[in-house]
Amino acid sequence: MAEAENAENRDDGAARTPAARADALAEVLGCIGAAAYAVDEGGRILAVNRSAERLLDRPAADLLGRDAHDLLHRSAQGEPLPRTQCDMRQAFHAGRPAQGSDAYFARPDGSLLRVSWLITPHTAGDRAGTLVLFHVAERIPSSDRRPEPPAPAGSLTELERLALLAETTTTLTSTLDVDETLRRLTALVVPRLADWVVIDLITERDEVWRTAVVHAEGDSLVHREDLQGPMPPVPEESPMPLSRALRGVSSTLAGPATYQRPPDSGIAVEQRRLFEATGIHSAVIAPIRSSRTVLGALTLGRAETPADFTPADLPLLEDIARRAAVALDNARLYQRQRKVAETMQNHLLPQMPVVPGLQMNVRYLPAPDASQVGGDWYDAFTLPDAATALAIGDVVGHDLEAAAGMAQLRNMLRAYAWSQQDPPSRIVTRLDEAITPITDVAMATLIFARLTGTDDGRWELSWTNAGHLPPLLVTRDGLAHFLTDGHGILLGTGARLPRPDATTVLPPGSTLLFYTDGLVEAPGRTLDEGLHRLRQHAAALAHRALPSFMDELLHRVEPPGHDDVALLALRTPL
Repeated sequence: MAEAENAENRDDGAARTPAARADALAEVLGCIGAAAYAVDEGGRILAVNRSAERLLDRPAADLLGRDAHDLLHRSAQGEPLPRTQCDMRQAFHAGRPAQGSDAYFARPDGSLLRVSWLITPHTAGDRAGTLVLFHVAERIPSSDRRPEPPAPAGSLTELERLALLAETTTTLTSTLDVDETLRRLTALVVPRLADWVVIDLITERDEVWRTAVVHAEGDSLVHREDLQGPMPPVPEESPMPLSRALRGVSSTLAGPATYQRPPDSGIAVEQRRLFEATGIHSAVIAPIRSSRTVLGALTLGRAETPADFTPADLPLLEDIARRAAVALDNARLYQRQRKVAETMQNHLLPQMPVVPGLQMNVRYLPAPDASQVGGDWYDAFTLPDAATALAIGDVVGHDLEAAAGMAQLRNMLRAYAWSQQDPPSRIVTRLDEAITPITDVAMATLIFARLTGTDDGRWELSWTNAGHLPPLLVTRDGLAHFLTDGHGILLGTGARLPRPDATTVLPPGSTLLFYTDGLVEAPGRTLDEGLHRLRQHAAALAHRALPSFMDELLHRVEPPGHDDVALLALRTPL
């Protein structure tokens, strides 16, 4: 051992050559009684001792530099072993000690060695590697090996099945869009398992719709839209495979002969047409069934692949169909909730009043991860004295409860503003006093403003700010600044602090922008950075028409999407 270490540490150039390192390492391995070899971080053999040379029937020259897995590792039938199925290879990549039995090493004469093995990481000089020790339990001559029966086309190993199910779970559950779920499901099973995939879904009105008929043609997936569309109703007693699957009964094998008998239902007629049009000679049909209901049926068909499906294929398809059912059920529930939310939002967000001489524009972007509504809101309405009331606010929360609270707050503000001709601060003070006893709102921010025309044709803005982000005023010449006056505490705190008012005259052709925090707040970015971006881009867009100003501003600022965004903008005449 000392001589080997000295050989590694000598300063002459020969000691640093691969051959010299291999010789030094071989000396170390020679001290080990068992057969052993060492591999580098890529799995190539660095050194081998004489015991390993003898058992493998290979001289060191035939082993050094070769990939140990490709050269030696085999299945019990002597076939090359996929790396994903090799326990030694998995432990090697994990960089941990491991041991096992019933591995097989190949010899040049075609015979196999059934071995027990142990591997452990090691360091030779400055090079990391792995040491492999093995003991031969049995030598199997090539004449004694029974050939492994060929696997049917399209069949998967157990490891591949588990990998497919894991991929199915992660792929399908990462979207809440029904169409995207179906597209991903199709790509998962075709052409990996079949040449054709057919998806029949039961709609919320209990109608069956043949949603997808897709064929693998080379690397492309082709939709047969002529075979898609509405289907006849599901018969209650039919024993035919698709009818049973659509009732959630069981998965079944089927073929053209299954539907050659006189049809017992309209679905059987459509199935006969499907088999005739596609040339499917073997199919497996499984229900898409969630814990709540039956959502449809999944059919895989083989036309070009010669091997038929067998009963052994049913459990895999059933597992895939169950995972698809969970994903589809979640997507449908989400879309149903989103539809309710969108309807509610359409009623909550008002139409802008027409004010002679003023342009007004609004935008609302719901957070994509929420229920499509939240606590962000805007409002504008004409007051009895001909002034225009403007408001923007944000109720804490991002769900239907926040939206309901926002509706309460907005309606109360309208009532106070209409009935009382008071300054904005006084109206917001009364609103704050009423929030806790009357509404479900915990806390909220708000800007309430009055806009009135002056005798000289200008527009005067008076406002109070209850904890909200300041409005942005942009002149036609591109000068932009935030209106930071009139700032007070947010609503719902219970503090009875005085609220200030602020007043300014808007320059001709200027743009006034009210917005919520979803426009400027983002993870990894400070609020000051977000406000700076907003001011910079708003100033650059001051010359745009107001609708274009709003759209391009949203495009440039790029709201991060984790929160709702409400915008209200107005432009004064020149």
